[in-house]
Amino acid sequence: MAALVAQLAFPSDCNRRVWEDPSFIKWRKNEAHVTLRCHETVEEMISEGFSRSIRYWYERNKADLTVANSAFWNDDAVVGALDCAAFWVKGLPFVKSLSGYWKFYLAPGPTSIPMNFYDSSFEDSTWETLPVPSNWQMHGFDRPVYSNIAYPFPLDPPHIPTDNPTGCYRTVFHIPDKWKGRRILLHFEAVDSAFIAWVNGVPVGYSQDSRLPAEFEITDYCHPCGSDKKNVLAVQVFKWSDGSYLEDQDHWRLSGIHRDVLLLAKPQVYIADYFFKSNLGKNFSYADIQVEVKIDDSLETSKDCILNKFSIEGELFDNAKWYDSNEYCDLHSSSVAHMELDSSSSHATFGFLGYFLVGKLESPKLWSAEQPHLYTLIIILKDEFGNVVDCESCQVGIRQVSNAPKQLLVNGHPVLIKGVNRHEFHPRLGKTNMESCMVKDLVLMKQNNINAVRNSHYPQHTRWYELCDLFGMYMIDEANIETHGFYRSQHLKNPTLESSWASSMLDRVISMVERDKNHACIISWSLGNESGYGPNHSALAGWIRGRDTSRLLHYEGGGARTPSTDIVCPMYMRVWDMVKIAKDPTETRPLILCEYSHSMGNSTGNIQEYWEAIDNTFGLQGGFIWDWVDQKLKSFALFIAEDNYHQGMDINDFNNDDNYALLKVGGDGAKHWAYGGDFGDMPNDSNFCLNGITWPDRTPHPAMHEVKYVHQPIKIFLSESTLKITNTHFCGTTKALEFSWTVCGDGCKLGSGILSLPIIEPQSSYTIEFESGPWYSPWASSSAEEIFLTITAKLLQSTRWVEAGHVISSTQILLPAKRELVPHVIKNKDTVLGEMLGNVIRVCQQNFWEIQFNTQSGAIDSWKVGGVTVMNKGIFPCFWRAPTDNDKGGDAHSYASRWKAAHLDNLSFITESCSVQNMTGHPVKVVVVYLGIPRGEENSLSKSEDPKVLFKVDITYTIYGSGDIIMECNVHPRSDLPPLPRVGVEFHLEKTIDEIKWYGKGPFECYPDRKAAAHVGVYEQNVGDLHVPYIVPVECSGRADVRWVSFQNKDGFGIYASMYGSSPPMQMSASYYGTVELDRATHHEELIEGDDIEVHLDHKHMGLGGDDSWSPCVHDKYLIPAVPYTFSIRFSPITPALSGYEIYKSQLQN
Repeated sequence: MAALVAQLAFPSDCNRRVWEDPSFIKWRKNEAHVTLRCHETVEEMISEGFSRSIRYWYERNKADLTVANSAFWNDDAVVGALDCAAFWVKGLPFVKSLSGYWKFYLAPGPTSIPMNFYDSSFEDSTWETLPVPSNWQMHGFDRPVYSNIAYPFPLDPPHIPTDNPTGCYRTVFHIPDKWKGRRILLHFEAVDSAFIAWVNGVPVGYSQDSRLPAEFEITDYCHPCGSDKKNVLAVQVFKWSDGSYLEDQDHWRLSGIHRDVLLLAKPQVYIADYFFKSNLGKNFSYADIQVEVKIDDSLETSKDCILNKFSIEGELFDNAKWYDSNEYCDLHSSSVAHMELDSSSSHATFGFLGYFLVGKLESPKLWSAEQPHLYTLIIILKDEFGNVVDCESCQVGIRQVSNAPKQLLVNGHPVLIKGVNRHEFHPRLGKTNMESCMVKDLVLMKQNNINAVRNSHYPQHTRWYELCDLFGMYMIDEANIETHGFYRSQHLKNPTLESSWASSMLDRVISMVERDKNHACIISWSLGNESGYGPNHSALAGWIRGRDTSRLLHYEGGGARTPSTDIVCPMYMRVWDMVKIAKDPTETRPLILCEYSHSMGNSTGNIQEYWEAIDNTFGLQGGFIWDWVDQKLKSFALFIAEDNYHQGMDINDFNNDDNYALLKVGGDGAKHWAYGGDFGDMPNDSNFCLNGITWPDRTPHPAMHEVKYVHQPIKIFLSESTLKITNTHFCGTTKALEFSWTVCGDGCKLGSGILSLPIIEPQSSYTIEFESGPWYSPWASSSAEEIFLTITAKLLQSTRWVEAGHVISSTQILLPAKRELVPHVIKNKDTVLGEMLGNVIRVCQQNFWEIQFNTQSGAIDSWKVGGVTVMNKGIFPCFWRAPTDNDKGGDAHSYASRWKAAHLDNLSFITESCSVQNMTGHPVKVVVVYLGIPRGEENSLSKSEDPKVLFKVDITYTIYGSGDIIMECNVHPRSDLPPLPRVGVEFHLEKTIDEIKWYGKGPFECYPDRKAAAHVGVYEQNVGDLHVPYIVPVECSGRADVRWVSFQNKDGFGIYASMYGSSPPMQMSASYYGTVELDRATHHEELIEGDDIEVHLDHKHMGLGGDDSWSPCVHDKYLIPAVPYTFSIRFSPITPALSGYEIYKSQLQN
């Protein structure tokens, strides 16, 4: 076999292409095991061995908000990743990181690699350098590919095309003198997709699986300790292999050594693996603990003989005790349980033959996402003289995962899964990880009430699991198996259904479970994603259930309800279908959505409806939002040299030659995000990689507010005369929270204060009579039209993930109206001056305001306030919006396709009539009738009943001497039109009228089906700050339920608009980017500001949707059917002497 692998350097002479053979998945690869620390123990007392291990974890657990705030997403991340590699082995003298800059050459394929490049004497001085870990596409070699379903190569399993870029890596290392007499292990954390490694010219191993470690013993191939000779490590990495057929995940396809490369030094007999288990006793008052330990013996001594020469023992330490005093406390005193070898019986458990340590822990502190209590487990191997030979350690949690009818239980509680799907992704590093960026993810998740993560769709960096243990995050750990590209194939059988692929699939599952089995955060294993269902899956499920009974099993394939899953785990199921399954008495498993709320661009609508069902339906336990982060790369980092395949370029060498046409840099030289297709990658799925609730740099999308709200643990309800406050936590009381209240009337604060409450126990409520609350007096004494009560819960103390004062829950409640309020009729007596000047109607009040109507267009040509031009175009009906990604989903059946087929995107409003009904009296009335027809059909229109007329809009302007204009609109759409994007008006303001204040929902972007988190209040922002920079421009910057809004310049002059009469609150937006421009641009950096500000005030605005992004799925109540609508808007001039609030109050009954 060694000869065979050696020939891989000479593929043209090799008859067997092992990278295309699913039966050949590894060679000389060690069995999968937990992460090894190789703690320093030689010639130390046992207690000192323990203490060094504890000190290691004491330092390693200092991951917190400060670390998160140090995350960066630019070029500095390249060096940062190398620094992390060194940091992760700090304090481990028998672990050496080989990360750094390696020599690198990219060949077009396996047959084109340099001859004998793996030889120690090979001359590599002309090669480029490449940081390891990294993806080579992120440093100028080859191109990244973004594909969702389609494989990036022809479907012909197990064969791989000749065009298979192959990376050749070389580096050197020395073995430290301290390692003399030890066994040397070469450990690759992950390599995409398959690779061969040589040490000093000798092949030492081959491996597949792009997301899990490969480890080889290289003791016999290294130069001795103290030798002056450098050891040469050479690695050949295949971009594609037969394993790639099992790795068709929806993400960027990036290649190379993307996680750390380590050298481990172990004694001749060492701890090779261990499995911690706990069995909680009655009422969780104690825990029986057990550790299975596997010993690797280079002499292959029998198990009984090992025990004659060696002994094994374990100790459990309570991490919480480390922080009871200062940093120099006696860490060893935190021991809470001792474990000794159980020799009373032979524990020949399924798949694991080893030694068993047993012990008992009294009054265990249980691990949960709410209270992630951790213990440090340390295992010691001693020789017959009592000397410590080897020492390993890890963090463990005591917790129980089980199921009951229709419930997943953690420590006996039916926890709700408030989760997200998370790909490993960094906009500059690709698939390479950094400590601060992983911590940043967890900090943001915890701050926004997210308590669970699904590793989509592969095992992730080992540090991620440690951090999830530490921060408290429930996890589904998912095998690196996905084959949904075969769903579209009619002539090929899915590999997951073929017996020839069974061993490869099982190897991936075994390797995942064996590496990650000690992590408390993992509550469920997953067999993979979207890979059909067949006997191979049954085999995988059987192995896991035999190996680990402490967790549940998850698999969505085959309909989400196969025997291979303990959870009904559909993706993108509609709310009503979820409820139907939950109420099915024959289905005894809980339903947890593995993917839902597809957050592509301006999305995540309807999520409130999902959580109303989850909170109120037994059998529904939450789900995982798709997904966490927009996967968009920094385009400036990528260079393609077409004439020299392996040649990389430094960013400073770029000269805009045609040879590098795939590099996308803005005309201003700025660095921009890039998505599928931006690098000439084919096939690609365009911007379908942009589904996150954060941008690539982890700036939260506005939708994050809604996510935080539906997940918030403190629920507030007002029912008749009683206010109910519920603590939905399963573990924590409200002792750590401070409650406060605020009452506002018509946007003005009436009162506020601390709300004194007794401690509310988990899963308990406290009720307050409305009249006995501190808010009653300001409510009773106020004459405001609307009075809102807001109750907020804040953290009293800082935590690992946030500072004190962080709001975890905030609920706004509309208090009962004390009397019916009816808007009064404006009774202004001021004189109105009106005159006809050709086609222009001029209406004004001297030195205050002036309006000019154009009788041909029926619109306002100009509106001046205090001599300042405010409005320069408008007011026109509007029924179109720049389509969102969800609007475009569904091909010909999508909302956007139907809108465009109906010409809603290309409407021209012609004036059928414009008449002045009163020019001499008070007030002035102008009546306009518009006909909305497809642009280009204006000259062919015969009459208003012509079928070309899509809309007839009657608008009446009533102009008062005060400058108030009441605009009454009657909209008559053609009945066969599809649901409308919006029903409202559009007008344009001068660019200087850029200060906006509104009374309505805010302060962040919100829409009719995504506004539960937004509170009604008075907010103020600049027009530019309203804009939301979605990577692909779409409809954005909306604010819902707006009662009134003012637009002013820096001197205070402008206009005011409000709902009027019986019209409901409006949807408002204002932007420098018009609807046409938002629809035109495909990247945010392409947007061009207009010459003015485009404003929309909508009587109706369609919801965003979000159940998925590939079908029209806005819920019915958020659709706008093509039926008649009537609404009114009040416009007024506003000056520095007036406020929007004063104008608003002037139209209400006193």
